[in-house]
Amino acid sequence: MSYGLGLDTGGTYTDAVIMDLDKAQVLCKAKSRTTHRDLSIGIRGAIEGLDSELLGDVGVVALSSTLATNSVVEGKGCRVGLVSIGCDYDNTLPPDYSVRIQGGHGIHGEPVQYLDEVAAREFLESIRGKVEGIAISGFMSVRNSEHEMRIRDMAREILGVPVVCGFELSSELGFNERTTTCVMNARLIPVMEELIRSVRSVLDEKGIGAPLMISRGDGSMMKDSFAKERPVETILSGPAASLMGAMSMTGVRDAVVMDMGGTTTDIGILRNGHPSLDPEGTVIGGKRTRVMAARIYTSGIGGDSRIVVNPGRPVLMPVRAIPLCVAATRWPKVAQALSNAAQVLPKPMAKELSKPGRQVLDSEMILTVRMPPNGYSINEANTELLKLAFDEPCSVLEAAEKLGRETSEFYLESLEEMGLIQRIGFTPTDVLHADGTYTEFDVEASKAAAAYLAALAGMDAGSFVSECRKAIRTKLCYELMNALITEDSGEPDLGRTGADLLSKAIACEHAKDFGCFFKLDKPIIGIGAPSGVYIRWVGDILGTEVLISEDSDVGNAVGAICASVSESVKFQITPMKAVEGSAYEVFSRFGRAVYTTMDEAVEKCTEQGREFVTKVALDNNAECVEVTVDLDRRPYILNFGSTDLEESILIITAAGKPRMF
Repeated sequence: MSYGLGLDTGGTYTDAVIMDLDKAQVLCKAKSRTTHRDLSIGIRGAIEGLDSELLGDVGVVALSSTLATNSVVEGKGCRVGLVSIGCDYDNTLPPDYSVRIQGGHGIHGEPVQYLDEVAAREFLESIRGKVEGIAISGFMSVRNSEHEMRIRDMAREILGVPVVCGFELSSELGFNERTTTCVMNARLIPVMEELIRSVRSVLDEKGIGAPLMISRGDGSMMKDSFAKERPVETILSGPAASLMGAMSMTGVRDAVVMDMGGTTTDIGILRNGHPSLDPEGTVIGGKRTRVMAARIYTSGIGGDSRIVVNPGRPVLMPVRAIPLCVAATRWPKVAQALSNAAQVLPKPMAKELSKPGRQVLDSEMILTVRMPPNGYSINEANTELLKLAFDEPCSVLEAAEKLGRETSEFYLESLEEMGLIQRIGFTPTDVLHADGTYTEFDVEASKAAAAYLAALAGMDAGSFVSECRKAIRTKLCYELMNALITEDSGEPDLGRTGADLLSKAIACEHAKDFGCFFKLDKPIIGIGAPSGVYIRWVGDILGTEVLISEDSDVGNAVGAICASVSESVKFQITPMKAVEGSAYEVFSRFGRAVYTTMDEAVEKCTEQGREFVTKVALDNNAECVEVTVDLDRRPYILNFGSTDLEESILIITAAGKPRMF
């Protein structure tokens, strides 16, 4: 039996599925709250919700995780030293210790300076015991990696810690971007090691001895031992897994995929069965890297997005809150407080708020997630608030009364940004409960909150819920079309005119003399628990089919286990001189090579590339490996115009399904 266990740790939930991989059929599925302080707790909870009899038949396990992405965004990771060879790094991602030494190569792979091994050795000796990883990045190392490899061997000998070279992670030009990727990877190595160790301990507890595969940001997977060396490649693995899950569950190879979770909605595009990738390398935490990952457009709207009000309208906030309907089922105190608030409705707001997210609402509560670690500066009032809300939620007004404080003394936004508190408030999930579309949790709690917020906005409850639905639908449509326009034009900023046209088209509003609308040429595949309702609204406005699988709520976990093992290598083949009869030079991760003709270069590189990618795929636990060769031959163009010569980009890829235990 070809049974696989797929796991995905999202921002809100950890999903688990057991699939019959031969039939592409979900046999059982489960969810558990993601535990950010220790991801293994949520993973254990999800696995325990599966059919225990089927666990014994699992032959392979695959995990997609937010860990690498979150660690980069939050600035977490180990202490890292950087050796820059032949060029100064711009410190986009500052290392803990760094040195710039002489060395490096030219555009044709020729040495431009001797390698200063003495300076490198002095630096490495000086940081002995102070770092957990070393990054080495040389100028033009993608043309010749010999200097990086020499310092790598020296670092391993002196420090005995993981060492990462830039040429191992990317074959693209761009010293700063490659160095950022290198430093990022070095920082993540112990973080990934800890995750894999934790997950493996849970699998061992459950008697699952199958190989553990880790999802990559390009939609493929790799063996856990490879992920320990190249954790940076797991960035955006969750959204990439949703794309692969969407294709697996629907069989559609060209589509727009909208993955709506509790915290965000991720938008990606499938083209001919592959995720659309960012050719320049993904941007994560505002930092450009050379990581080839799915091009994902993320919007801060999900099933748990906080909804507040201004006069006459609801306002969607890009922050997460625990839905009131969910909280009311966990804490009776929440249900009672909402019932009381609905008995005495507030007067309408007197004026528009410039920052509506700061309003203090009787319909909301807070819950302490954790106390501040050492080094955090929290004043006395906020420390008291955190202690009061630690065991059960409380409203801000209740806290002010019990503590003898003014509500203005509590810095809720700061506490929220530091991850110390979690709001409990009205959300899109509550909207569905209030209008009867979705009734899994406490319907009365959602209705009471809707009545309270409607009165505050100067509306009746029915109109308020209707406006909430409209705001959610409009926001999702706007973010989707903004993403697709950016994908098509390559311009990230629509400008004021473009944004105005987009807003009119989404809202079906006419200008003075014209109307405009959008129609998608591809279907939308919805992923995530809320997608069954919200994404269908988007399809109605944009005139396209919406596909929702019955297992869309665990689409990321499905994508994790249905992915393939894949490895690629790229060769750039260029004439050495702009004259007929010129020899051809080749640049790749293997260094520089020279061949007499283009055909000879293609033949030799294809042979070398096939051997390399096949071995890596097999070492990554792949079986039935197939190799594809993509050759792009084009005219060789110089500044003064075209020539009679050619240049080529040769990409060789090996892919196969993971070998079963």
